[in-house]
Amino acid sequence: MLRKILHIVLALLLLSYFAFAVAFMNPKANIDKACTTMQIEVVENGETSYLSNAQVESFLKKANVNPVGKKMSAISTEFIEKALKEYKLIKDVESFKTVDGTVKIKVFQRIPVLRIISEKGNYYVDKEGQIMPVPSNFAAYVPIATGNISEGYAKDRLYSFALFLQSHKFWNKQIEQIHVAPNLDIELTPRKGNHSIVLGKIENYEENLDKLALFYEKGLDKVGWNKYSIINLKYKNQVVCTKRE
Repeated sequence: MLRKILHIVLALLLLSYFAFAVAFMNPKANIDKACTTMQIEVVENGETSYLSNAQVESFLKKANVNPVGKKMSAISTEFIEKALKEYKLIKDVESFKTVDGTVKIKVFQRIPVLRIISEKGNYYVDKEGQIMPVPSNFAAYVPIATGNISEGYAKDRLYSFALFLQSHKFWNKQIEQIHVAPNLDIELTPRKGNHSIVLGKIENYEENLDKLALFYEKGLDKVGWNKYSIINLKYKNQVVCTKRE
């Protein structure tokens, strides 16, 4: 008799376990469960970190897609991702629901490579060549471009130039500012040396920077980095210098 009772109890326990397992593994069994927690992760990008969890949560509330308190069955992670991607500071979003009522959201920030300050706009160009706004209380350590700059010119010509500077160990440290003259000549302000650099048209930047690197090595290292006020590279196979008065 006792053995029979034990068998019945064991059978009931097994049924309870299987019922719990099915409910746990099958989202449809939790169709009425409400979202109790939202976990936000803003992925860090080295020194480039300007978004906070609170800002992301604020974005979600403004877009009316904050999942907390809503039924899990009514929450669309696709809508959450789409809504967050509307904010130009966000490059990408990954989100998913868990069976315990949590919605997890991973946010990837845009990485600026160039700062534009001109009459036509004040913004960053990111690593994908897209325009991004200037975040509050944040300044990226990237070259500043001023002057006659349209968004198209910034996203095409200046973006490629900025990527080149970033990929080059010396030029990445040396070039501080890029100025675009009305005739679209490029003028550079270096970090080392009290001179300005007339690069010429941007299409020739690699050839002209090679000339400048050679001039730095063979010329300025011998006569001094502050002897000239202007170094002009726009003429083919020439480096034309203006002596400081």
